[in-house]
Amino acid sequence: MVNITHKVKSLRVAIATALLKVSKQETIDAIINKQVAKGDVFEFSRAAGLLAVKKTSDVIPDCHPLPVEYTSITHTIDGLNIIISVEVHTIYRTGVEVEAMHGAAITALTMYDMLKPIDKEIEISTIKLEAKKGGKSQFSGYPAATLRCAVVVCSDTVAAGTHEDLAGKAVIEKLKNHGINTSSYTIIPDEFVVIQSKAKALAEQAYNLIIFTGGTGLSKRDVTPDAIEPLINKSIPGIMQAARNYGQDRTPYAMLSRGVAGFINNSLVLTLPGSSRGATETIDAVFPYILHVFQAAEGLRHVE
Repeated sequence: MVNITHKVKSLRVAIATALLKVSKQETIDAIINKQVAKGDVFEFSRAAGLLAVKKTSDVIPDCHPLPVEYTSITHTIDGLNIIISVEVHTIYRTGVEVEAMHGAAITALTMYDMLKPIDKEIEISTIKLEAKKGGKSQFSGYPAATLRCAVVVCSDTVAAGTHEDLAGKAVIEKLKNHGINTSSYTIIPDEFVVIQSKAKALAEQAYNLIIFTGGTGLSKRDVTPDAIEPLINKSIPGIMQAARNYGQDRTPYAMLSRGVAGFINNSLVLTLPGSSRGATETIDAVFPYILHVFQAAEGLRHVE
């Protein structure tokens, strides 16, 4: 299966439909009047559809097992057509489009099985996804390509040339995946004054997004949050809370990161861990959702 462990859980909704067409009004009447020998067609097929939604990952190899939080199955009669609508909700890392379509298909097949003794010309057609909601695409409305971004690596060893920078370059690649190009990339030592000076300079140059990586740990030389926090005009503690929560699901040491986030004037500043894994996991945790802060800062309508 596709690896989805890097994704963030969010509310996912999918609505799918299937069309079942009978050949005569007598079939419709038998369904409505509950005169079908095999039982109540709508209720039996609804039960089968509910089971199908929950069992999707058992029969479709690449589908992930996921918690189904809500399923609704309805039947609408339109002439000789019966429209089956299946709505599925989950709070998870991947969507429920296939679950909804599978539920619609099995609901229709169950109806076919129950009705075939009285109608030999039933047709099932047009199983399709009608709507979906949730996931990364829903939260990526801000034009990321318009942002001016700077990445600053804080590391004594990298600045001295004894170690190669991995974290900063990994962050730049991650940002590219979200349509953000890094126009400033610098490496500085773990010096309080140097870090503050760099942050002030980049903010004065009106960079929209400034990302520091390194120096968020507990050693004496880890001073990035200590240098950045006094400069922040408007703190956004939830950003790093979300990053630590995300990281804690992957390593128990995520709680030790002291990263901070907030605005220095009009520049959003983030402080990420110095390891490439910690830095990229922070990007996975907060992007593209974090881009909403630029909409809010501009006084634009909040995304529902």
